[in-house]
Amino acid sequence: MPLLLPREGDSDGGYAVADYRAVRPDLGTLDDLRDLATRLRREGISLVLDLVLNHVAREHPWAVAARTGDERYRRYFHVFPDRTGPDAYERTLPEVFPATAPGNFTWDDEPRRLGLDDVQHLPVGPRLVEPRRARRGSSTSCCSSPGSASRCCGSTRSRSSGSDWAPAQNQPEVHAITQALRAVARIACPATVFKAEAIVGPHDLVHYLGQGRHHGRVSDLAYHNGLMVHVWSMLASGDVRLAARALAALPPVPSTTAWVAYVRCHDDIGWAVDDADAAAVGLDGHAHRAFLSDWYGGDFPGSWARGLVFQHDPATGDRRISGTAASLVGLADAVDPQQVDAALARLLLAHAIVLGWGGVPVLWSGDELGQPNDPHWADEPGHGDDNRWAHRPRLDPGAVARRHDPGTVPGRVFEGLQRLVRARAAMPHLDASVAAEVLTPSDPGVLPVLRRHPLGPLLEPVQRDRRAAPVAGAARARRGPGGRRRRDHRRPRGSRRRRPPVAAAVRRGLAGRGHRTCGAAGRSRGRPRRR
Repeated sequence: MPLLLPREGDSDGGYAVADYRAVRPDLGTLDDLRDLATRLRREGISLVLDLVLNHVAREHPWAVAARTGDERYRRYFHVFPDRTGPDAYERTLPEVFPATAPGNFTWDDEPRRLGLDDVQHLPVGPRLVEPRRARRGSSTSCCSSPGSASRCCGSTRSRSSGSDWAPAQNQPEVHAITQALRAVARIACPATVFKAEAIVGPHDLVHYLGQGRHHGRVSDLAYHNGLMVHVWSMLASGDVRLAARALAALPPVPSTTAWVAYVRCHDDIGWAVDDADAAAVGLDGHAHRAFLSDWYGGDFPGSWARGLVFQHDPATGDRRISGTAASLVGLADAVDPQQVDAALARLLLAHAIVLGWGGVPVLWSGDELGQPNDPHWADEPGHGDDNRWAHRPRLDPGAVARRHDPGTVPGRVFEGLQRLVRARAAMPHLDASVAAEVLTPSDPGVLPVLRRHPLGPLLEPVQRDRRAAPVAGAARARRGPGGRRRRDHRRPRGSRRRRPPVAAAVRRGLAGRGHRTCGAAGRSRGRPRRR
Protein backbone atom coordinates (compact mmCIF):
# COMPACT_ATOMS: atom_id res chain seq x y z
CA MET A 1 0.00 0.00 0.00
CA PRO A 2 1.17 3.62 -0.45
CA LEU A 3 3.57 5.13 2.08
CA LEU A 4 3.39 8.74 0.87
CA LEU A 5 1.62 11.31 3.04
CA PRO A 6 -2.17 10.93 2.57
CA ARG A 7 -5.00 13.20 3.64
CA GLU A 8 -6.18 12.86 7.23
CA GLY A 9 -9.05 10.50 7.97
CA ASP A 10 -10.40 8.21 5.27
CA SER A 11 -7.78 8.24 2.51
CA ASP A 12 -8.78 5.13 0.52
CA GLY A 13 -5.91 3.19 2.05
CA GLY A 14 -3.42 5.97 1.36
CA TYR A 15 -4.22 6.52 -2.31
CA ALA A 16 -5.54 10.04 -1.67
CA VAL A 17 -2.05 11.57 -1.60
CA ALA A 18 -1.67 15.04 -0.07
CA ASP A 19 2.11 15.37 -0.50
CA TYR A 20 4.27 13.32 -2.88
CA ARG A 21 7.45 14.54 -1.18
CA ALA A 22 6.72 13.24 2.32
CA VAL A 23 6.04 9.88 3.89
CA ARG A 24 3.46 8.95 6.51
CA PRO A 25 4.76 10.10 9.92
CA ASP A 26 3.55 6.91 11.63
CA LEU A 27 5.94 4.95 9.38
CA GLY A 28 8.98 7.18 9.93
CA THR A 29 10.96 9.80 8.05
CA LEU A 30 12.61 10.03 4.65
CA ASP A 31 15.91 9.10 6.28
CA ASP A 32 14.25 5.98 7.71
CA LEU A 33 13.02 5.12 4.23
CA ARG A 34 16.49 5.48 2.76
CA ASP A 35 17.96 3.32 5.54
CA LEU A 36 15.34 0.65 4.92
CA ALA A 37 16.03 0.66 1.19
CA THR A 38 19.76 0.34 1.83
CA ARG A 39 19.27 -2.64 4.14
CA LEU A 40 16.92 -4.33 1.68
CA ARG A 41 19.37 -3.83 -1.18
CA ARG A 42 22.11 -5.51 0.85
CA GLU A 43 19.84 -8.56 1.04
CA GLY A 44 19.17 -8.49 -2.70
CA ILE A 45 15.68 -7.02 -2.32
CA SER A 46 14.40 -4.02 -4.29
CA LEU A 47 11.91 -1.62 -2.75
CA VAL A 48 8.78 -0.86 -4.79
CA LEU A 49 6.99 2.43 -4.18
CA ASP A 50 3.30 2.72 -4.96
CA LEU A 51 3.13 6.03 -6.84
CA VAL A 52 -0.33 7.21 -7.87
CA LEU A 53 -0.20 10.13 -10.31
CA ASN A 54 -3.66 9.96 -11.79
CA HIS A 55 -5.48 11.34 -8.76
CA VAL A 56 -4.58 13.51 -5.78
CA ALA A 57 -6.26 14.34 -2.49
CA ARG A 58 -8.36 17.47 -2.24
CA GLU A 59 -5.73 18.77 0.20
CA HIS A 60 -2.92 18.50 -2.37
CA PRO A 61 -1.50 21.96 -3.36
CA TRP A 62 -2.60 21.52 -6.99
CA ALA A 63 -6.20 20.82 -5.96
CA VAL A 64 -6.20 23.59 -3.34
CA ALA A 65 -4.99 26.14 -5.91
CA ALA A 66 -7.55 24.95 -8.47
CA ARG A 67 -10.39 25.21 -5.98
CA THR A 68 -9.43 28.77 -5.05
CA GLY A 69 -9.69 29.85 -8.68
CA ASP A 70 -6.12 29.67 -10.01
CA GLU A 71 -6.73 29.10 -13.73
CA ARG A 72 -3.29 27.57 -14.26
CA TYR A 73 -4.04 24.78 -11.83
CA ARG A 74 -7.70 24.54 -12.71
CA ARG A 75 -6.63 23.43 -16.18
CA TYR A 76 -4.99 20.43 -14.51
CA PHE A 77 -8.45 19.08 -13.66
CA HIS A 78 -11.80 18.34 -15.25
CA VAL A 79 -13.99 21.10 -13.83
CA PHE A 80 -17.48 21.95 -15.10
CA PRO A 81 -19.95 24.73 -14.17
CA ASP A 82 -23.03 22.48 -14.52
CA ARG A 83 -24.14 18.91 -15.25
CA THR A 84 -24.02 19.15 -19.06
CA GLY A 85 -20.47 17.88 -19.48
CA PRO A 86 -20.55 15.36 -16.63
CA ASP A 87 -23.84 13.86 -17.79
CA ALA A 88 -22.33 13.28 -21.24
CA TYR A 89 -19.38 11.47 -19.63
CA GLU A 90 -21.58 9.45 -17.30
CA ARG A 91 -23.37 7.81 -20.23
CA THR A 92 -20.26 5.77 -20.99
CA LEU A 93 -18.05 5.91 -17.87
CA PRO A 94 -17.88 2.82 -15.65
CA GLU A 95 -18.40 3.38 -11.95
CA VAL A 96 -15.51 2.49 -9.66
CA PHE A 97 -17.44 2.50 -6.37
CA PRO A 98 -21.16 2.34 -7.24
CA ALA A 99 -22.23 1.28 -3.75
CA THR A 100 -20.42 3.94 -1.71
CA ALA A 101 -19.66 6.70 -4.25
CA PRO A 102 -22.00 6.48 -7.24
CA GLY A 103 -21.10 8.54 -10.27
CA ASN A 104 -17.78 10.04 -11.29
CA PHE A 105 -18.24 13.74 -10.49
CA THR A 106 -18.68 15.62 -7.22
CA TRP A 107 -20.06 19.07 -6.56
CA ASP A 108 -17.55 21.28 -4.75
CA ASP A 109 -18.96 24.26 -2.86
CA GLU A 110 -15.73 26.28 -2.90
CA PRO A 111 -15.39 26.83 -6.66
CA ARG A 112 -19.08 25.98 -7.12
CA ARG A 113 -18.15 23.55 -9.86
CA LEU A 114 -18.39 19.84 -10.58
CA GLY A 115 -15.05 18.02 -10.55
CA LEU A 116 -14.03 14.59 -11.77
CA ASP A 117 -13.65 12.44 -8.67
CA ASP A 118 -11.74 9.21 -9.26
CA VAL A 119 -11.96 7.40 -5.94
CA GLN A 120 -14.58 7.79 -3.20
CA HIS A 121 -14.90 11.57 -3.47
CA LEU A 122 -11.41 11.89 -1.99
CA PRO A 123 -8.90 12.39 -4.80
CA VAL A 124 -9.51 14.77 -7.64
CA GLY A 125 -8.75 13.34 -11.07
CA PRO A 126 -6.26 15.54 -12.92
CA ARG A 127 -5.87 16.07 -16.64
CA LEU A 128 -2.71 14.34 -17.75
CA VAL A 129 -2.71 15.85 -21.23
CA GLU A 130 -2.00 19.46 -20.24
CA PRO A 131 1.72 20.09 -20.99
CA ARG A 132 2.59 21.78 -17.69
CA ARG A 133 0.73 19.04 -15.82
CA ALA A 134 2.73 16.40 -17.68
CA ARG A 135 5.99 18.13 -16.72
CA ARG A 136 4.88 18.28 -13.09
CA GLY A 137 3.93 14.60 -13.30
CA SER A 138 7.37 13.65 -14.59
CA SER A 139 8.95 15.66 -11.78
CA THR A 140 6.76 13.89 -9.25
CA SER A 141 7.55 10.45 -10.68
CA CYS A 142 11.28 11.03 -10.22
CA CYS A 143 11.17 13.07 -7.02
CA SER A 144 8.10 11.89 -5.11
CA SER A 145 10.37 11.94 -2.09
CA PRO A 146 13.64 13.84 -2.38
CA GLY A 147 15.98 11.29 -3.91
CA SER A 148 13.49 8.46 -3.39
CA ALA A 149 13.52 7.11 -6.92
CA SER A 150 17.30 7.18 -7.26
CA ARG A 151 18.26 6.30 -3.68
CA CYS A 152 15.40 4.25 -2.28
CA CYS A 153 13.29 2.71 -4.97
CA GLY A 154 14.08 0.01 -7.49
CA SER A 155 10.58 0.00 -8.95
CA THR A 156 7.62 2.32 -9.24
CA ARG A 157 4.13 0.83 -9.32
CA SER A 158 2.55 3.40 -11.55
CA ARG A 159 -1.17 4.02 -11.80
CA SER A 160 -0.51 7.16 -13.84
CA SER A 161 -1.26 5.53 -17.16
CA GLY A 162 -5.00 5.83 -16.99
CA SER A 163 -5.63 2.23 -16.05
CA ASP A 164 -8.30 3.12 -13.52
CA TRP A 165 -8.84 6.78 -14.42
CA ALA A 166 -12.04 6.02 -16.24
CA PRO A 167 -12.09 8.61 -19.09
CA ALA A 168 -8.57 7.66 -20.20
CA GLN A 169 -8.65 3.86 -20.02
CA ASN A 170 -6.34 2.59 -22.76
CA GLN A 171 -6.61 5.75 -24.86
CA PRO A 172 -3.61 6.41 -27.18
CA GLU A 173 -2.63 9.57 -25.28
CA VAL A 174 -2.31 7.55 -22.09
CA HIS A 175 0.51 5.43 -23.47
CA ALA A 176 2.26 8.46 -24.98
CA ILE A 177 2.23 10.20 -21.60
CA THR A 178 3.53 7.12 -19.79
CA GLN A 179 6.25 6.72 -22.43
CA ALA A 180 7.32 10.32 -21.77
CA LEU A 181 7.36 9.77 -17.99
CA ARG A 182 9.42 6.62 -18.45
CA ALA A 183 11.90 8.44 -20.72
CA VAL A 184 12.42 11.15 -18.09
CA ALA A 185 12.90 8.51 -15.39
CA ARG A 186 15.51 6.77 -17.55
CA ILE A 187 17.56 9.98 -17.47
CA ALA A 188 17.06 10.96 -13.83
CA CYS A 189 17.04 7.50 -12.20
CA PRO A 190 17.87 4.82 -14.79
CA ALA A 191 17.60 1.87 -12.40
CA THR A 192 13.89 2.50 -11.85
CA VAL A 193 11.35 0.30 -13.61
CA PHE A 194 7.70 1.13 -14.25
CA LYS A 195 5.06 -1.37 -13.16
CA ALA A 196 1.51 -0.78 -14.39
CA GLU A 197 -1.61 -1.70 -12.49
CA ALA A 198 -4.03 -1.82 -15.41
CA ILE A 199 -7.35 -3.27 -14.29
CA VAL A 200 -8.92 -3.31 -17.74
CA GLY A 201 -10.44 -5.84 -20.11
CA PRO A 202 -8.28 -8.76 -21.27
CA HIS A 203 -7.61 -7.41 -24.75
CA ASP A 204 -6.65 -3.96 -23.46
CA LEU A 205 -4.14 -5.38 -21.00
CA VAL A 206 -1.13 -5.86 -23.27
CA HIS A 207 -1.12 -2.22 -24.38
CA TYR A 208 0.28 -1.21 -21.00
CA LEU A 209 3.49 -3.08 -21.88
CA GLY A 210 3.62 -1.37 -25.25
CA GLN A 211 2.13 -2.24 -28.62
CA GLY A 212 2.69 -0.67 -32.05
CA ARG A 213 4.79 2.50 -31.89
CA HIS A 214 4.89 2.21 -28.09
CA HIS A 215 6.39 -1.30 -28.29
CA GLY A 216 8.48 -1.86 -25.15
CA ARG A 217 8.43 1.85 -24.25
CA VAL A 218 5.58 2.14 -21.76
CA SER A 219 5.78 0.01 -18.61
CA ASP A 220 8.45 -2.57 -17.88
CA LEU A 221 6.11 -4.73 -15.83
CA ALA A 222 2.33 -5.08 -15.71
CA TYR A 223 -0.04 -6.97 -13.46
CA HIS A 224 -1.50 -9.99 -15.25
CA ASN A 225 -5.00 -9.41 -13.97
CA GLY A 226 -6.42 -11.78 -16.60
CA LEU A 227 -4.35 -14.71 -15.35
CA MET A 228 -5.57 -14.18 -11.78
CA VAL A 229 -9.20 -14.02 -12.90
CA HIS A 230 -8.97 -17.22 -14.93
CA VAL A 231 -7.14 -19.12 -12.19
CA TRP A 232 -10.12 -18.50 -9.92
CA SER A 233 -12.53 -19.24 -12.77
CA MET A 234 -10.90 -22.63 -13.41
CA LEU A 235 -10.96 -23.54 -9.72
CA ALA A 236 -14.67 -22.75 -9.39
CA SER A 237 -15.91 -24.27 -12.65
CA GLY A 238 -13.43 -27.15 -13.04
CA ASP A 239 -13.28 -26.24 -16.73
CA VAL A 240 -10.20 -24.75 -18.42
CA ARG A 241 -11.64 -23.95 -21.84
CA LEU A 242 -12.55 -20.32 -21.13
CA ALA A 243 -9.10 -19.69 -19.61
CA ALA A 244 -7.38 -21.36 -22.56
CA ARG A 245 -9.34 -19.26 -25.03
CA ALA A 246 -8.77 -15.94 -23.21
CA LEU A 247 -5.09 -16.45 -22.40
CA ALA A 248 -4.24 -17.77 -25.86
CA ALA A 249 -5.87 -14.71 -27.46
CA LEU A 250 -3.54 -12.23 -25.74
CA PRO A 251 -0.96 -10.82 -28.17
CA PRO A 252 2.71 -11.44 -27.35
CA VAL A 253 4.33 -8.79 -25.18
CA PRO A 254 7.73 -7.16 -25.87
CA SER A 255 10.63 -9.41 -24.86
CA THR A 256 12.07 -6.58 -22.72
CA THR A 257 8.95 -6.55 -20.53
CA ALA A 258 7.34 -9.05 -18.19
CA TRP A 259 4.07 -9.90 -16.52
CA VAL A 260 3.65 -9.70 -12.78
CA ALA A 261 1.71 -12.87 -11.95
CA TYR A 262 -0.26 -13.30 -8.75
CA VAL A 263 -3.01 -15.32 -7.10
CA ARG A 264 -4.20 -12.40 -4.98
CA CYS A 265 -3.18 -8.80 -4.36
CA HIS A 266 -4.29 -5.89 -2.18
CA ASP A 267 -7.36 -5.13 -4.29
CA ASP A 268 -10.72 -6.73 -4.94
CA ILE A 269 -11.23 -9.21 -7.80
CA GLY A 270 -13.20 -7.80 -10.72
CA TRP A 271 -14.29 -10.57 -13.08
CA ALA A 272 -12.60 -9.40 -16.28
CA VAL A 273 -14.20 -12.07 -18.46
CA ASP A 274 -14.69 -10.95 -22.06
CA ASP A 275 -18.14 -11.67 -23.52
CA ALA A 276 -16.66 -12.77 -26.85
CA ASP A 277 -14.27 -15.21 -25.15
CA ALA A 278 -17.13 -16.65 -23.12
CA ALA A 279 -19.37 -17.01 -26.18
CA ALA A 280 -16.59 -18.82 -28.07
CA VAL A 281 -16.70 -21.65 -25.52
CA GLY A 282 -20.48 -21.72 -25.19
CA LEU A 283 -20.88 -19.52 -22.12
CA ASP A 284 -22.78 -16.33 -21.43
CA GLY A 285 -20.28 -13.77 -20.16
CA HIS A 286 -22.70 -12.01 -17.80
CA ALA A 287 -23.98 -15.29 -16.38
CA HIS A 288 -20.45 -16.62 -15.81
CA ARG A 289 -19.40 -13.46 -14.00
CA ALA A 290 -22.51 -13.77 -11.83
CA PHE A 291 -21.65 -17.43 -11.13
CA LEU A 292 -18.13 -16.49 -10.04
CA SER A 293 -19.47 -13.81 -7.68
CA ASP A 294 -21.99 -16.27 -6.24
CA TRP A 295 -19.34 -18.97 -5.86
CA TYR A 296 -16.67 -16.85 -4.18
CA GLY A 297 -19.22 -14.98 -2.11
CA GLY A 298 -20.22 -18.37 -0.68
CA ASP A 299 -23.77 -18.16 -2.05
CA PHE A 300 -23.60 -20.90 -4.70
CA PRO A 301 -24.68 -24.39 -3.56
CA GLY A 302 -21.61 -26.51 -2.85
CA SER A 303 -19.20 -23.56 -2.75
CA TRP A 304 -16.25 -23.89 -0.39
CA ALA A 305 -15.26 -20.21 -0.76
CA ARG A 306 -15.68 -17.60 1.97
CA GLY A 307 -15.16 -14.30 0.18
CA LEU A 308 -17.04 -11.03 0.59
CA VAL A 309 -19.04 -9.24 -2.10
CA PHE A 310 -17.56 -5.82 -2.82
CA GLN A 311 -19.37 -2.93 -4.56
CA HIS A 312 -22.51 -4.55 -5.90
CA ASP A 313 -23.81 -2.45 -8.79
CA PRO A 314 -27.59 -3.08 -9.16
CA ALA A 315 -27.65 -1.35 -12.55
CA THR A 316 -25.24 -3.82 -14.16
CA GLY A 317 -25.34 -6.72 -11.72
CA ASP A 318 -21.56 -6.58 -11.33
CA ARG A 319 -20.18 -7.76 -8.00
CA ARG A 320 -16.50 -7.85 -7.15
CA ILE A 321 -14.98 -10.09 -4.49
CA SER A 322 -12.72 -9.48 -1.50
CA GLY A 323 -10.89 -12.16 0.46
CA THR A 324 -7.51 -13.71 1.18
CA ALA A 325 -6.40 -16.62 -0.97
CA ALA A 326 -6.90 -19.02 1.96
CA SER A 327 -10.49 -17.86 2.48
CA LEU A 328 -11.29 -18.02 -1.22
CA VAL A 329 -10.13 -21.66 -1.50
CA GLY A 330 -12.08 -22.66 1.62
CA LEU A 331 -9.09 -23.25 3.88
CA ALA A 332 -10.28 -20.83 6.53
CA ASP A 333 -13.42 -22.84 7.34
CA ALA A 334 -12.08 -26.34 6.61
CA VAL A 335 -12.81 -28.59 9.60
CA ASP A 336 -11.99 -32.23 8.90
CA PRO A 337 -8.68 -33.45 7.40
CA GLN A 338 -10.23 -34.17 4.00
CA GLN A 339 -11.50 -30.59 3.71
CA VAL A 340 -8.12 -29.22 4.74
CA ASP A 341 -6.33 -31.42 2.20
CA ALA A 342 -8.70 -30.35 -0.58
CA ALA A 343 -8.37 -26.66 0.25
CA LEU A 344 -4.58 -26.89 0.43
CA ALA A 345 -4.54 -28.65 -2.94
CA ARG A 346 -6.58 -25.84 -4.50
CA LEU A 347 -4.34 -23.19 -2.94
CA LEU A 348 -1.08 -24.79 -4.06
CA LEU A 349 -2.48 -25.47 -7.52
CA ALA A 350 -3.29 -21.77 -7.91
CA HIS A 351 0.23 -20.83 -6.84
CA ALA A 352 1.71 -23.50 -9.14
CA ILE A 353 -0.05 -21.96 -12.15
CA VAL A 354 1.23 -18.49 -11.23
CA LEU A 355 4.78 -19.61 -10.50
CA GLY A 356 4.81 -21.64 -13.71
CA TRP A 357 3.66 -18.75 -15.88
CA GLY A 358 6.99 -16.92 -15.98
CA GLY A 359 7.57 -13.24 -15.41
CA VAL A 360 7.67 -11.94 -11.84
CA PRO A 361 5.49 -13.81 -9.33
CA VAL A 362 4.12 -11.82 -6.40
CA LEU A 363 2.95 -13.20 -3.07
CA TRP A 364 0.72 -11.03 -0.91
CA SER A 365 1.71 -10.83 2.76
CA GLY A 366 -0.04 -13.52 4.79
CA ASP A 367 -0.76 -15.80 1.84
CA GLU A 368 2.53 -17.63 2.46
CA LEU A 369 1.01 -18.78 5.79
CA GLY A 370 -2.56 -19.39 4.66
CA GLN A 371 -3.97 -16.49 6.71
CA PRO A 372 -7.78 -16.15 6.56
CA ASN A 373 -9.82 -12.97 6.27
CA ASP A 374 -9.38 -10.57 9.15
CA PRO A 375 -12.64 -10.91 11.15
CA HIS A 376 -12.11 -7.46 12.67
CA TRP A 377 -11.47 -5.61 9.41
CA ALA A 378 -14.30 -3.10 10.01
CA ASP A 379 -13.24 -2.14 13.55
CA GLU A 380 -10.47 0.24 12.49
CA PRO A 381 -11.61 3.84 11.83
CA GLY A 382 -12.08 4.55 8.14
CA HIS A 383 -12.32 0.86 7.14
CA GLY A 384 -15.98 0.15 7.86
CA ASP A 385 -17.24 0.81 4.33
CA ASP A 386 -14.43 -1.07 2.54
CA ASN A 387 -14.31 -4.84 3.05
CA ARG A 388 -11.08 -5.08 1.05
CA TRP A 389 -9.43 -4.58 4.44
CA ALA A 390 -10.52 -8.14 5.22
CA HIS A 391 -7.75 -9.43 2.93
CA ARG A 392 -5.16 -6.97 4.25
CA PRO A 393 -4.64 -8.53 7.68
CA ARG A 394 -1.70 -7.79 9.91
CA LEU A 395 0.82 -10.61 9.82
CA ASP A 396 -0.01 -13.21 12.47
CA PRO A 397 3.08 -13.80 14.69
CA GLY A 398 1.71 -17.16 15.78
CA ALA A 399 1.40 -18.34 12.19
CA VAL A 400 4.93 -17.09 11.48
CA ALA A 401 6.22 -19.16 14.40
CA ARG A 402 4.45 -22.29 13.06
CA ARG A 403 5.67 -21.96 9.47
CA HIS A 404 8.24 -24.76 9.88
CA ASP A 405 5.84 -27.15 11.63
CA PRO A 406 4.55 -29.62 8.99
CA GLY A 407 1.68 -30.59 11.24
CA THR A 408 0.06 -27.14 11.00
CA VAL A 409 -1.71 -25.32 8.20
CA PRO A 410 0.86 -22.46 8.12
CA GLY A 411 3.64 -25.07 7.98
CA ARG A 412 2.04 -27.00 5.13
CA VAL A 413 1.34 -23.85 3.11
CA PHE A 414 4.84 -22.46 3.67
CA GLU A 415 6.55 -25.77 2.81
CA GLY A 416 4.39 -26.22 -0.28
CA LEU A 417 5.25 -22.76 -1.55
CA GLN A 418 8.95 -23.31 -0.85
CA ARG A 419 8.82 -26.49 -2.93
CA LEU A 420 7.20 -24.63 -5.80
CA VAL A 421 9.69 -21.76 -5.60
CA ARG A 422 12.63 -24.17 -5.67
CA ALA A 423 11.19 -25.90 -8.73
CA ARG A 424 10.71 -22.58 -10.49
CA ALA A 425 14.27 -21.49 -9.69
CA ALA A 426 15.57 -24.68 -11.34
CA MET A 427 13.81 -23.98 -14.65
CA PRO A 428 15.35 -21.43 -17.07
CA HIS A 429 12.32 -22.11 -19.29
CA LEU A 430 10.33 -19.79 -17.02
CA ASP A 431 12.39 -16.73 -17.89
CA ALA A 432 10.16 -13.81 -18.84
CA SER A 433 11.64 -13.72 -22.34
CA VAL A 434 10.20 -17.20 -23.06
CA ALA A 435 6.56 -16.85 -24.10
CA ALA A 436 3.84 -18.98 -22.53
CA GLU A 437 1.97 -20.68 -25.38
CA VAL A 438 -1.50 -21.86 -24.32
CA LEU A 439 -2.51 -24.91 -26.37
CA THR A 440 -6.03 -26.03 -27.23
CA PRO A 441 -7.14 -28.38 -24.44
CA SER A 442 -7.87 -31.99 -25.38
CA ASP A 443 -9.73 -32.37 -22.08
CA PRO A 444 -11.83 -29.65 -20.39
CA GLY A 445 -10.07 -30.39 -17.12
CA VAL A 446 -6.46 -29.97 -18.27
CA LEU A 447 -4.83 -26.66 -19.21
CA PRO A 448 -1.71 -27.26 -21.37
CA VAL A 449 0.92 -24.49 -21.48
CA LEU A 450 3.99 -24.87 -23.70
CA ARG A 451 7.22 -22.89 -23.40
CA ARG A 452 9.90 -23.24 -26.09
CA HIS A 453 13.44 -22.75 -24.84
CA PRO A 454 16.83 -23.47 -26.46
CA LEU A 455 17.33 -26.16 -23.81
CA GLY A 456 14.20 -27.89 -25.03
CA PRO A 457 10.44 -27.52 -24.66
CA LEU A 458 8.61 -27.40 -21.34
CA LEU A 459 5.03 -28.62 -21.30
CA GLU A 460 3.01 -27.64 -18.24
CA PRO A 461 -0.33 -29.43 -18.05
CA VAL A 462 -2.33 -28.42 -14.99
CA GLN A 463 -5.24 -30.54 -13.80
CA ARG A 464 -7.66 -29.77 -10.98
CA ASP A 465 -8.70 -33.35 -10.15
CA ARG A 466 -7.07 -36.78 -9.92
CA ARG A 467 -8.77 -38.59 -12.79
CA ALA A 468 -6.78 -39.88 -15.76
CA ALA A 469 -7.01 -37.50 -18.71
CA PRO A 470 -5.27 -37.02 -22.06
CA VAL A 471 -2.85 -34.10 -22.36
CA ALA A 472 -2.74 -31.98 -25.48
CA GLY A 473 0.57 -30.82 -26.82
CA ALA A 474 2.90 -33.75 -26.10
CA ALA A 475 3.62 -34.29 -29.79
CA ARG A 476 3.70 -30.56 -30.43
CA ALA A 477 6.30 -30.09 -27.68
CA ARG A 478 8.56 -32.44 -29.64
CA ARG A 479 8.35 -30.23 -32.68
CA GLY A 480 9.63 -26.79 -33.41
CA PRO A 481 7.36 -23.95 -34.54
CA GLY A 482 7.56 -25.21 -38.12
CA GLY A 483 6.23 -28.61 -37.19
CA ARG A 484 9.47 -30.55 -37.75
CA ARG A 485 10.34 -33.13 -35.15
CA ARG A 486 12.98 -31.96 -32.69
CA ARG A 487 16.04 -34.16 -32.17
CA ASP A 488 17.05 -32.59 -28.84
CA HIS A 489 16.22 -35.64 -26.73
CA ARG A 490 16.29 -38.51 -29.21
CA ARG A 491 18.46 -41.30 -27.89
CA PRO A 492 20.97 -43.41 -29.87
CA ARG A 493 19.82 -46.92 -30.69
CA GLY A 494 20.41 -49.26 -27.75
CA SER A 495 20.97 -46.50 -25.20
CA ARG A 496 18.91 -45.99 -22.09
CA ARG A 497 15.96 -43.64 -22.51
CA ARG A 498 16.67 -40.36 -20.72
CA ARG A 499 13.94 -37.96 -19.69
CA PRO A 500 14.70 -34.25 -20.20
CA PRO A 501 15.92 -32.86 -16.88
CA VAL A 502 13.32 -30.12 -16.87
CA ALA A 503 10.55 -32.72 -16.87
CA ALA A 504 11.95 -34.15 -13.64
CA ALA A 505 12.07 -30.68 -12.14
CA VAL A 506 8.43 -30.14 -13.06
CA ARG A 507 7.51 -33.45 -11.46
CA ARG A 508 9.35 -32.84 -8.23
CA GLY A 509 8.20 -29.25 -7.83
CA LEU A 510 4.78 -28.85 -9.37
CA ALA A 511 3.25 -32.25 -8.70
CA GLY A 512 1.02 -31.83 -5.69
CA ARG A 513 -2.16 -33.16 -4.28
CA GLY A 514 -5.15 -32.68 -6.51
CA HIS A 515 -3.38 -32.02 -9.81
CA ARG A 516 -1.09 -33.75 -12.28
CA THR A 517 1.89 -32.67 -14.26
CA CYS A 518 3.87 -34.34 -16.98
CA GLY A 519 6.99 -33.57 -18.95
CA ALA A 520 7.73 -33.43 -22.65
CA ALA A 521 7.05 -37.14 -23.07
CA GLY A 522 3.38 -36.35 -22.55
CA ARG A 523 2.17 -39.29 -20.43
CA SER A 524 -0.14 -38.17 -17.63
CA ARG A 525 0.86 -39.36 -14.18
CA GLY A 526 -0.50 -38.82 -10.70
CA ARG A 527 2.62 -38.89 -8.50
CA PRO A 528 6.22 -38.20 -9.48
CA ARG A 529 8.28 -41.30 -10.10
CA ARG A 530 11.19 -41.71 -7.73
CA ARG A 531 14.49 -41.95 -9.54
